[in-house]
Amino acid sequence: MYSDRNLTIRPIKEKDLPRLWELIFKEEKPEWKKWDAPYFPHQTKSYEAFLSEQADWIACENYWVIEIDGNVHGTISYYWEHEPSCWIEIGIVLHEADSWGNGIGTRALKLWINHLFNQLPLVRIGLTTWSGNQRMIRVAEKLGMQMEARIRKVRYYNGEYYDSIRMGMLREEWEQEHYSES
Repeated sequence: MYSDRNLTIRPIKEKDLPRLWELIFKEEKPEWKKWDAPYFPHQTKSYEAFLSEQADWIACENYWVIEIDGNVHGTISYYWEHEPSCWIEIGIVLHEADSWGNGIGTRALKLWINHLFNQLPLVRIGLTTWSGNQRMIRVAEKLGMQMEARIRKVRYYNGEYYDSIRMGMLREEWEQEHYSES
């Protein structure tokens, strides 16, 4: 668990499951999905079906919740792009619009990146988004990530093509900028 004032990131607990289901799977067309890879389909899921998967969620090392003042507002994650070379990609979703645009994502990702560099033998952390999500690109830039690739017109959404954006940061850049605080 890591905190920055009223914001905490931590592993998922059983008590979080009702809230996570409500945020992620209850609605057919949630607002957050317009920004989180909307070119991939979103599937609703019954609460019972979600609970049947709880072992995949609780205490998972690569998928945590973001809490503000004790309430779950989103999730933060990583996945292995290529584990033998220690290449991970990170992600974040703030599921409610009132959480957007006020620094929560930047604060949460700063805690997450610091945790990952301190816990894993990583040389680099990456973040992939799409050119339609300018807020996510700005968050990555604020954290010191650099644009490493722009794959042009590979994401199709609402009748328009967008670019895939790959951003990243090396451990030494993070340590120089943020001093890898625990």
